[in-house]
Amino acid sequence: METPANDNTATPAQRALDVLAENAEDVVALDTLAHSDVLVPVPDDASDEDATNPSTVALPVLEQPGGVPVVPVFTSELEMSDLLPFVSRYRLVPLGALASHWPADDLSLTIDASSPHGLTLTSEGVRTLLARP
Repeated sequence: METPANDNTATPAQRALDVLAENAEDVVALDTLAHSDVLVPVPDDASDEDATNPSTVALPVLEQPGGVPVVPVFTSELEMSDLLPFVSRYRLVPLGALASHWPADDLSLTIDASSPHGLTLTSEGVRTLLARP
């Protein structure tokens, strides 16, 4: 599903992703994205306590072709259901806060992976481009 940058139904995060698809270094779009909330699917094996604990977030890790681990997050329920229709629980998390606690390993982040404006960042990219105090 394409979300044009001038579409009034698009969220600010989706409009920022559209801009970043054209110019990956747009500071305003990166800042908008970092200050947006994203939907983080709760892994099936996460306990109810882990799923609701406000001080931690259980990250769902998928394996991309080539064995690269990636955490999918989404800008809307529609975007999430397009890629992961079986997800029954999710957390709404500020992307900048998630990025500021991102692990230092090779874990990548993908935002709206199934959409034309999808964005995937390496672990370093998450921490340097999206982490906000």
